[in-house]
Amino acid sequence: MHLRELSRLRIGVAICLLLATFAAISVSYRISLSPPALKPRSLAMAAASTDVLVDTPRSLVLDLRQDTFDIESLTNRAVLLGNIMASPPVVSFIAARAGVSPDAIRATTPRTPNSPRPFVNAANKKSARDLLASTDQYRLSIEASPTVPVLNIYAQAPTASAAEALANASVDGLRDYLARIARAQDVVGRRQVRVVQLGRAEGKVINDGIRWQLALLVFVVVLAGSSAAAIFMARVRAGFMLADELEARRRAATAVDLAEQPPPTERDERPSLAIR
Repeated sequence: MHLRELSRLRIGVAICLLLATFAAISVSYRISLSPPALKPRSLAMAAASTDVLVDTPRSLVLDLRQDTFDIESLTNRAVLLGNIMASPPVVSFIAARAGVSPDAIRATTPRTPNSPRPFVNAANKKSARDLLASTDQYRLSIEASPTVPVLNIYAQAPTASAAEALANASVDGLRDYLARIARAQDVVGRRQVRVVQLGRAEGKVINDGIRWQLALLVFVVVLAGSSAAAIFMARVRAGFMLADELEARRRAATAVDLAEQPPPTERDERPSLAIR
């Protein structure tokens, strides 16, 4: 029944198709009027991951003479380094390695049983603008193992190469920061902590084809909504026209009834006298 109503509203259907097409294009491309241009929006989302081992210059992993207390101490040190990695100074080193602006990186500190929620700082502070730029940001999620001194780093970026570069830059940037602090405080190499990356990261797009999927979804939703609005407006217009027609008929019927009434006679015109 609705499709039959729409078939009678050719102008309304044309307007609905134009609106749906414009919405589908605008969600996938940035439309510029001066000068006229279409720039693709960054909708793709890529991810990469890497693991980092926190060790001593004389590896505790290989030395069987080390006990579990030393491993537990290094595990706590890994949590500390994970929190340092998400701090603004280290984020600046990471951004320099990745070739992006430090303001574009959102880093999340590791969660532990004592701190089940990540700490909020200038590097991972969220705002309402993140909803619109969630696919165009560089994100670092740092997780610390509760039993071994290993950090799991997950990176998100608009492209696979950018995600891969960000994950690798997080390790290189942390090393640069630690080396700078060691030089400033004159900490010799045999007393420095070792940050060993367990394999370089590899990036991959996780939402391939999202541009056309999103455009199709927006087209269908806007077309359905605008078509429903067109049917509603057509029904309202038809209701007003029907009300006007009924009012005109009522007035015409009233005028006919008045015209058909007999004229008053002379007897009816004389005033009646009261009889006592």
